[in-house]
Amino acid sequence: MYKIIKAEQLADKIYLMDVEAPRVARACEPGEFVIVKTAEAGERIPLTICDYDRDKGIVTIVFQIVGASTQKMSALKAGDSFRDFVGPLGRPSEFVHEDLEVLKNKKMLFVAGGVGTAPVYPQVKWLRNHGIDADVIVGAKTRDMLILEDRMREAAGNLYITTDDGSYVRKGMVTDVVRDLVEKQGKHYDVCVAIGPMIMMKFVCLLTKELDIPTIVSMNPIMVDGTGMCGACRLTVGDQVKFACVDGPEFDGHLVNFDEAMKRQQMYRTEEGRAMLKLKEGDTHHGGCGHCGGDE
Repeated sequence: MYKIIKAEQLADKIYLMDVEAPRVARACEPGEFVIVKTAEAGERIPLTICDYDRDKGIVTIVFQIVGASTQKMSALKAGDSFRDFVGPLGRPSEFVHEDLEVLKNKKMLFVAGGVGTAPVYPQVKWLRNHGIDADVIVGAKTRDMLILEDRMREAAGNLYITTDDGSYVRKGMVTDVVRDLVEKQGKHYDVCVAIGPMIMMKFVCLLTKELDIPTIVSMNPIMVDGTGMCGACRLTVGDQVKFACVDGPEFDGHLVNFDEAMKRQQMYRTEEGRAMLKLKEGDTHHGGCGHCGGDE
């Protein structure tokens, strides 16, 4: 059992929990994720790691209520426990393994949308801990939906906040801020990391391609099983078929086929859609979900 040390609500339907998981905390790196279960027969839920404390053996997760399982999770309090807390899984962010002296000469921009702020934070914090400042853009629908502002402000070199409705700091999309920084303020970036809703990442990538800024995205929003068994997170990157959970979750955003991924994500939610995907994808269909017959 994995004890919950702290549980708090950050915003409407968004929760943070500190979980006692020493082995995960010792091994995890920015960009990786865990799979949690509240009970033996509970649903497996993949969640990117928001923070970790190796000395205390604590891993921080942030999640949003999207269904019955996450609704049940939101009711857990400090002192309760998870049945399973498996990880770290996935591949860490590429810069973790880069030469630090080379990395210090790079100008990095992070773009976080909504709950995507949670997986962006450990990356920015890791850089700060290694003496590297990064610019960070955080977007939210409204001020009330903004999360982790104080933590991000401590970790970021420069923090830019924007809200869809203009209720806090400035009004507009994250892409408006990216364009403003580059075209009006004359900033140069060697790489951009964008994490958030699929549609947000798509439009950030369209813009950064126009601005000639290499961009990394995290495809964690499409993960279901988290181990490569179900095939739900299949996507096309360039001319290759990848699975977000085992090959990522981070990929070259300029090569990701977002339209295909979003359409596939919608289809995968229904039995009829899964059957259609099996027919369309043939031998390359993963089928491990157990619902479409692809695993027989």
